[in-house]
Amino acid sequence: MRILQLGKFYPIRGGVEKVMWDLTQGLAETGVHCDMLCAMRRSAGIDLKDAQYHEYIGNRSVFRFGKGCRIQTVPAFGKFAGTMFAPGMIAWLKQHRKEYDIIHIHHPDPMAALALRLSHFRGKVVLHWHSDIVSQQFFLFFYRPLQRWLIKRADVIIGTTPVYLQASSWLKDVQDKCVAVPIGIDPVEYDPDRAAVVSRRFRNQKLILTIGRLVPYKGFPYLIDAMLHLPEEYHLAIGGTGPLKKKLQRQIQEAGLSKRVTLTGFISYEEIADWYGAADLFVLSSIMRSEAFGIVQIEAMSCGKPVVATTIPGSGVSWVNQDGVSGLNVPPKDPKALADAILKVDQEHERFSVGASRLFNERYTREKMIQGVKAVYDKLLK
Repeated sequence: MRILQLGKFYPIRGGVEKVMWDLTQGLAETGVHCDMLCAMRRSAGIDLKDAQYHEYIGNRSVFRFGKGCRIQTVPAFGKFAGTMFAPGMIAWLKQHRKEYDIIHIHHPDPMAALALRLSHFRGKVVLHWHSDIVSQQFFLFFYRPLQRWLIKRADVIIGTTPVYLQASSWLKDVQDKCVAVPIGIDPVEYDPDRAAVVSRRFRNQKLILTIGRLVPYKGFPYLIDAMLHLPEEYHLAIGGTGPLKKKLQRQIQEAGLSKRVTLTGFISYEEIADWYGAADLFVLSSIMRSEAFGIVQIEAMSCGKPVVATTIPGSGVSWVNQDGVSGLNVPPKDPKALADAILKVDQEHERFSVGASRLFNERYTREKMIQGVKAVYDKLLK
């Protein structure tokens, strides 16, 4: 069995790329030959500590991470609407298409879809539907024909939750070839001493943590307003950067919350575990279907942290956070409902903490994701 994961870019910056990489490496660990093809900017910082080798072939970089696990990259010449412009992907796939039994393409990524379309690949195609294109409607107008072809071409469509698969208008006529495989991760492991250092920064208040890009669909203004309904003992830390930073900072100051809400800025991968360890609970306040799953929820659950999330229509977020088990779900754009849920979860913290850990181990481990995807491949190649 030879598999190619196709799409997005390297180094890893977001959830889709992380899923691709975990599948590539995890499948290789089970004995499946699995490569990953993606775009890469020459200016990108690369961490090579885990790579057995890195070599240049023409203008491409190839990284090997153990037996049967390679990242093949082609140069990217720019980025538009979240998509790398990398025409070299087309040429590479044309040249190497016969080396693979299955191409596993990750959506949305128009560059990867175009490369697959023009490669004339004859094997099986697995389409991983991470999200509909929600915000880039102008761009979608031009991409629509290619997206329709991709859905038709796919032998199997994997979704991260059954809810999102059923709610997508694009997939309503192909439900017979859709299967849900939840995203899985390795547990986030934190050092209690370093977590205590983070906690002391907030005078040992009860720490509410949220992490994400400072962009509209994350719903951070509503979470900040929720702090007005909470006692002084609660402190909100918002980890991340983005275009709404100044607007959110102004909102915090005007609401008189400067001592109770902190915009931490970017939190490095090495530090993020300490923040999860320091937090009393995690909140995902997103308001749009652009938030299809919310990997940060399962990162928090892996640390035994209860979650408060939102019931975004057609999104899988509230499926991931099982209401009454790992935490509570409330309507989006409702600061008072967020505050009430935070108080209730905190009052029953031990019960929700145990539920969060149990749900993570039952549903969201990296091993379970890899097993689920491998089962799809095995069925296709019978």
